[in-house]
Amino acid sequence: MPITSVEKDLDALTMTVVAEFPVPARRLWDAYADPRQLEKFWGPEGWPATFTRHDMAPGGRSAYYMSGPDGERAGGYWEFLAVEPGRSFEVRDGFAGPDGAPNPEMPSMRMVYTFEDADSGCRLVTTTSFNSLDELEKLLGMGMEEGLASAMSQIDDVVADLTSFAVGRPADAQLIGDTQVRISRVIRGSVQQVWDAHHDPELVRRWMLGPDGWTMPVCDVASAVGETYRYEWEQDDGGGRFGFTGEILETEPPYREVTTERMIGMEGPGTRNELTLTPVEGGTLLTVVITYPDAELRETVLATGMTDGMETSYARLEAEVLGQSSAVAHGDRG
Repeated sequence: MPITSVEKDLDALTMTVVAEFPVPARRLWDAYADPRQLEKFWGPEGWPATFTRHDMAPGGRSAYYMSGPDGERAGGYWEFLAVEPGRSFEVRDGFAGPDGAPNPEMPSMRMVYTFEDADSGCRLVTTTSFNSLDELEKLLGMGMEEGLASAMSQIDDVVADLTSFAVGRPADAQLIGDTQVRISRVIRGSVQQVWDAHHDPELVRRWMLGPDGWTMPVCDVASAVGETYRYEWEQDDGGGRFGFTGEILETEPPYREVTTERMIGMEGPGTRNELTLTPVEGGTLLTVVITYPDAELRETVLATGMTDGMETSYARLEAEVLGQSSAVAHGDRG
């Protein structure tokens, strides 16, 4: 068990949990920063979590739900109050209803996570502050301490995996719920560089091309809420032209942007795309959560080889825009 101490201070309305892990502090930090890793241990055993949003930046937000063994769901959220990359973050942690909105009938708490190097590897200090003694007793009575211990007992296996989420792996796709897919890849570059590569037309034209043999004659980039973008591609011989358009719904440079997207000339609803950029060791974790109108369309689009096409573009981004090697061994798609 990684937990070395649990201290409850009823006067200060706090609970402090100290745990130690045999890895550098940065490795543990990245496990909390990457939703693919976080959802492998956030939640007691038997209640795996699914993160539909995870913006690890000041003012950011996370949304998740835990799935019970009998099909139950328990939702939650984080509001990031402060983030010191690699060292600490502070969140408001609360319960969420079926729609993901905060549940006002349940208490929230403030949690500070501090990551420290230690002789054995690293030390994680988690300090939870409660709003009142009644809420502290209520949450402890609901099994908060036991749930936290169960969740932390799963971290060792996650941080010991040095390959599944490493720099150099190709983009992977993970189905979320009924209508969403999450595309993830670590890009060898800073958050600002990757953000600029998505918003500078000259840079976009150099990497957002998909397979060889295509050009991008139209590259109208949007940068503010309400603005419309339009991208069009065609084969070198002038055939096969197609494109996408949409508008910016939310933007928080250089960490997060939410846009709509639909194929030009196609009727019906499009998708909602949420781009999140998170600094991790070796580069930037790029995450795109795509929400489709229905599961059938999601499966149809994925069957076209969308993930492979995105990987081709991301490898080109590294090689041609950021000047990094794009030689990767293509593994299985998740």
